[in-house]
Amino acid sequence: MKAMGELMKVFITRRIPQEGMKILSGATGVCEVSQWDSDEPVPRTELLRGVQGAHGLVCLLSDKIDAEVLDAAGPNLKVISTMSVGFDHLALDEIKKRGIRVGYTPDVLTDATAELTVALLLATARRLPEGVEEVKSGGWSSWKPLWLCGYGLSGSTVGVIGLGRIGMAIAQRLVPFGVKRLLYTGRAAKAHAAEVNGEFVPLDQLVSESDFIVVSCSLTPETQGLCDKAFFSKMKKTAVFINSSRGAVVNQEDLYEALSGGQIAAAGLDVTTPEPLPTNHPLLSLKNCVVLPHIGSATYSTRGVMSALTAQNLLGGLQGSDMPSELSF
Repeated sequence: MKAMGELMKVFITRRIPQEGMKILSGATGVCEVSQWDSDEPVPRTELLRGVQGAHGLVCLLSDKIDAEVLDAAGPNLKVISTMSVGFDHLALDEIKKRGIRVGYTPDVLTDATAELTVALLLATARRLPEGVEEVKSGGWSSWKPLWLCGYGLSGSTVGVIGLGRIGMAIAQRLVPFGVKRLLYTGRAAKAHAAEVNGEFVPLDQLVSESDFIVVSCSLTPETQGLCDKAFFSKMKKTAVFINSSRGAVVNQEDLYEALSGGQIAAAGLDVTTPEPLPTNHPLLSLKNCVVLPHIGSATYSTRGVMSALTAQNLLGGLQGSDMPSELSF
């Protein structure tokens, strides 16, 4: 067993579910853990202080891990384990230069995110938040033929931008609602699309023909700002737009104009830029825009599994062994 002085230092940027902490606590003789003991993001100054001399870093999507953080950590840093499937908060070029390994948590949040995306689509298309508000405010009076009417999935065309793990899981859940056509776009056709009778089409065709558009692609230089004025102008006026990928895929000013001007019917967002979205943001003034606080993976079981996988990735990186989910870059 190593002496205390030989333990590798680990810094955790936030409170994480106990499943992960138990794994780290049980790693006797491997590491000593310090943690920003709060549910709120670690202040930048505390992050730079906490990471000094660390061999391992556990971070979240809200933590910007750039050259400044890596420099503060110094040459000991050998592994970064992020409790997220996304990694656009990590300066991968700088991390690669330093030979640091990266662990992340794909797959385990696929089902939860897909479920939330379908829930958001239904809530937006069928105007559920408006309905709840009408009940609470006394707006519910007699039955009216067109009051709070929305749009149904039966017989519709759904377009999925990015038919990866999460996009496919969303499609699999939407098809049983009676979707007539499932269109998708991305870098290349996917063999597994046959399971949902998916049609690989150009983006412009997907945008113009879909009744519902679901964005589930990764954030890349190619997809940043993809959904802009030109994009929304090609959508049907009755179409519903859903984004559960990354906020920066959407130009929010252009989305506001499309929603307020009647260019599209409604939008549902689980991701925004920035996060949290300021309470005075124009999108929050619109009844036809449903915004959630990035809760795609927010089930107790999913967050517990994410935490455990994050800890396992960290220990693998510290010990120079296999990591259950290592990012290749």
